Amino acid sequence: MTAEHNRFTATPYPRARLLMADGGQMGRRKHTVHGLVEFDITPAREALRQRRARTGEAISFSAYFLACLGKAIDCDKSMHAYRNWHNQLIIFDEVDVNMLFEVDVNGQKMIRPHIIRGVNVRPLREIHEDIRAFQSGYLGSEESRFIDWFVRLPGFARRLFLRALFKDPQRVKELYGTVLVSSLGMFGMGSGWGIPVPNHTLQLTLGGISEKPMVVDHRVVARKCMSVTVSFDHDIVDGAPAARFMQRLKQRVESGDGLR
Repeated sequence: MTAEHNRFTATPYPRARLLMADGGQMGRRKHTVHGLVEFDITPAREALRQRRARTGEAISFSAYFLACLGKAIDCDKSMHAYRNWHNQLIIFDEVDVNMLFEVDVNGQKMIRPHIIRGVNVRPLREIHEDIRAFQSGYLGSEESRFIDWFVRLPGFARRLFLRALFKDPQRVKELYGTVLVSSLGMFGMGSGWGIPVPNHTLQLTLGGISEKPMVVDHRVVARKCMSVTVSFDHDIVDGAPAARFMQRLKQRVESGDGLR
């Protein structure tokens, strides 16, 4: 092979990716069930536009979705329960959502987690401001400092720490949140679901958004639909409660709950 055909570029492997690799290894051991659903987000997006026109207040769809998620979990808090070393289920009152966002790190776009605390009890505007503050000031965040420290540990130490962590629900809540949400739809349009390898009891993956024909009031109209994957730990959550949760969340998101 000639030198011309053997050209390549070598770059350092991002240390932060080690956290994803470790989490993937742990997640493969869980008995995860995935549900694939579509949400008609046309009314919610229109309600967000009308709210901005009426009040001048711009609220992100991510903040709105998290507020709906918190209320849906409030109806059955076992959806974000965790089992501890004593074989007890710990069911938290407040819903802490660990959501993945794209942030600027030294001029590069990277995905980083941020925990939005108590989304079931905080006002929608406050959730929105929390997200924006994280995106604009990532380098000074608590998550940033923890990740920088954690990924410098040897691989066996990181994995041992994670295995012990997920047997301690209080520490999980503090360091990882009780629910994880990732959004693939932020990177482009088009329908499609993502299938994660989750470690949380409940994880939601927001997929693409596409325009589809739907029947509304006996008429076929074009609607904006978002693909959503709901993943839950079947060792903790049964299928029937999970299905009811999915229906509650779908109804809240589609109704424009709390925006008018």
